Amino acid sequence: MYPNLYYALRELFGIHLPFLKIFNTFGFFVAIAFIAAAYVFTQELKRREKLGLMHGTIEKIVIGKPASQSELLGYALVGFILGFKFLGIVFQWSTASEDLQSYMFSSQGSLIGGLLVAAIMAGREYYTRKQKALPKPEEKQVLVMPHQRVPDITVMAAIGGLVGAKIFHNLENWGDFVQDPVGALLSFSGLTFYGGLIVAAAIILWYARKKEINLRLLVDSVAPALMLAYGIGRMGCHFAGDGDWGVYNSAYTVDVQTGKAVPMAAMTFEEAVQKNAAYFQPKYGGIENIPHITFQKPAGLSFLPDWFFAYGYPHNVINDGVKIAGCDGQYCRVLPIAVFPTPLYEIITCIGLFLVLWAIRKKIKVPGVLFGIYLILNGIERFFIEKIRVDTRYDIFGFHPTQAEIISTLLVIGGALFIFYCRKKHTTSLS
Repeated sequence: MYPNLYYALRELFGIHLPFLKIFNTFGFFVAIAFIAAAYVFTQELKRREKLGLMHGTIEKIVIGKPASQSELLGYALVGFILGFKFLGIVFQWSTASEDLQSYMFSSQGSLIGGLLVAAIMAGREYYTRKQKALPKPEEKQVLVMPHQRVPDITVMAAIGGLVGAKIFHNLENWGDFVQDPVGALLSFSGLTFYGGLIVAAAIILWYARKKEINLRLLVDSVAPALMLAYGIGRMGCHFAGDGDWGVYNSAYTVDVQTGKAVPMAAMTFEEAVQKNAAYFQPKYGGIENIPHITFQKPAGLSFLPDWFFAYGYPHNVINDGVKIAGCDGQYCRVLPIAVFPTPLYEIITCIGLFLVLWAIRKKIKVPGVLFGIYLILNGIERFFIEKIRVDTRYDIFGFHPTQAEIISTLLVIGGALFIFYCRKKHTTSLS
């Protein structure tokens, strides 16, 4: 596993660039997911605009206006934060390099660096706007097309998604949140996809209505992009080893020297648990509480590697597991019994579903139906993957669903109802 980009380059190419420790692998793939989704979203909006299905709106802008005090203060604040932290890493390298991620969320930094970058950013904005300033600012009307609003939508989705993902995760794990609320809110791990999707969707729909964008055409355009983003985002979960994996596959143990899963031929699952009692006992108590499924690689799938069915996630970013023999450093843990690598399954499934949505998008003529199909496919995929994932379960009238199972079920039902509504509305509009 690659907790951050430093470990990735070191393991893959033998390159040592310590400053890359501040770039979390999960965050890197999330950024790639947003960029890819924004590109796909933009292309689909442009296609619909060319067909005359979506139209722009007239907005008034003021040109030739000098920078206001609030704008300069905003640039100075951003500059101070960047200088305080990033120049602080340069000036305080011996301290910061020990744990760069913790350093980024601490009160440590360079006051001089912060003030310097704040002055540079605010000064640059002041002189740039001053050069373009007019004796009398002019008001101008411009046509803004939906695809031109993608950057704004992407930023809102990123912020709303992060906030929503954190809120839903901490609601799902309330006991852990109460014990350490600050750590739970600031940690790099602990994000619930559906929480991010719900909050981001609410913000974007509000924005779209405000900007007079056709909502059904908008959600149709974003459906393939959402599926692609989810698939790429799961790459971050898998390659960082953020704990978002499946239950233990009790058919495999893990070699703590290599981190590789090996068939549990020399011992039983119970014996493997007893061997690693120091890890399992405080975490689960009794063996009956350990979530596991015994699944040997089928003979017909012998061409697939063992890690496709069972993986130990060595050097995972959350430092879960037992100590890897001979490893020194911050990330030296591996799971003692292999788990199902569910992020890998979701990567394959969701990128495949993206290709399906992309292939059928031109064939569906009723606005909103494509998004309904996305909701159904997303819900089905997540519902079944939950069967082998580790998640908090609720007790509801004798049933014990996870938060994701509840939401995914609602998504399937909601998607079917939305398709019915859109088809009915479309038929009514034609008659």
